[in-house]
Amino acid sequence: MRHLSERSPSESYFWPVVWALSLHLLMFVLLFVSFQFTPELPPARPIIQTTLYQLKSQSRATTQTPQKIAGEAKKTAAPSNQVEQLETKKVEQQKQAAAAKAAEQKKVAEQKKAEATKKAAEQKKQAEIAKKKSEQEKKKAAEEAKKKAAAEEAKKKAAAEAAKKKAAQEASRKAAEDKKAQALAELLAENTEYQQALADTVGDQVAGNLDDLLIKLVSEQWQRPPSARNGMSVEVLIEMLPDGTISNASVTRSSGDLPFDNSAVAAVRNVGRIQEMQQLDRATFDAMYRKRRVIFKPEDLSL
Repeated sequence: MRHLSERSPSESYFWPVVWALSLHLLMFVLLFVSFQFTPELPPARPIIQTTLYQLKSQSRATTQTPQKIAGEAKKTAAPSNQVEQLETKKVEQQKQAAAAKAAEQKKVAEQKKAEATKKAAEQKKQAEIAKKKSEQEKKKAAEEAKKKAAAEEAKKKAAAEAAKKKAAQEASRKAAEDKKAQALAELLAENTEYQQALADTVGDQVAGNLDDLLIKLVSEQWQRPPSARNGMSVEVLIEMLPDGTISNASVTRSSGDLPFDNSAVAAVRNVGRIQEMQQLDRATFDAMYRKRRVIFKPEDLSL
């Protein structure tokens, strides 16, 4: 800032110029008055020239006086102008430095803002990706659970259908057997003697064939133990179902040799099922093969 005592160049030159003009005006008035009151003298050129020269010299002197005053004023004002220029330059430099600092701070703030915006956008993107992944996993888990439940339901339904079908088949088979047995009982009731004789004849023939088949099948499954000797015999009780399945085999009379007894029982059980038993009617089967006692000898079971 300017000091209150400092003046601008125009103010510094004003009063010297006024004083110079006033001095010139005063000199002019004095010359004019002196010229009016000067007495007339005889012509004398040298004297007049000297006077004019002196006047001219005096005029120059008076003309240089305001210029000298102005120069002195200018010299006096010069230090003040330099101080003012230095202050102005310093103020400008301070303004420039403040502006540069403000610009730098603004730039840093904008960079931080841009980085924060970028970071927020990245975090938002990552959150969206995580959310989408979680939703996909939940959806996949739900679909898998749904498929698993559907598979379990289908499995249960298939098992129920199979059990129902098997039960129906068993019921149908049992009903057919019961019907056949009832018919046979009714037939036997009409002519007991004839039907009994016929059943005995047919039964003996069929039984003989089935006994031979039974011996054949057991012989194929029998493994002769080292202790088996000719003359040994073992009685085995064979229990069967109407479809020919051997449900059990047990020794009712031992040969006295445990390995041989066990080999006979194992051979019977390994037969598993004799489908030909289904040729018999229920009554004949129950009478002859529901429980069948068979005697086995090593010579009968020889390979």
